[in-house]
Amino acid sequence: MAMKYVAAYLLKAIANKGESEPTEADIRQILESVGICVDDELLLDFLKQMEGKNYTELIAAGRKNLESLGGGGGAAAPAAAGAAAGGAAEAAAPEVEEEEEEEDMDFDLFG
Repeated sequence: MAMKYVAAYLLKAIANKGESEPTEADIRQILESVGICVDDELLLDFLKQMEGKNYTELIAAGRKNLESLGGGGGAAAPAAAGAAAGGAAEAAAPEVEEEEEEEDMDFDLFG
């Protein structure tokens, strides 16, 4: 499922403040206003899947699934270890200042 339909649906749902569900025309208008082509079949399939569902409940359920994946947290362990050592690890480590130099870029990121 293309995220563009989900994003347009959520934009319109938030704009409607929950008073009405976004329609096919609403989503189509949002996407076409920024030059995105709409696949009728995918859009209608997405809307069928959303019928009778509350998007906030779907987001909450999806968040729980993402939390089960884990990941991240790598930075918390060293910070906790440094705090547990009473900051001794910080005092022992010499401070190194890094200066970032801007380099001339020979390419255009948006071209």
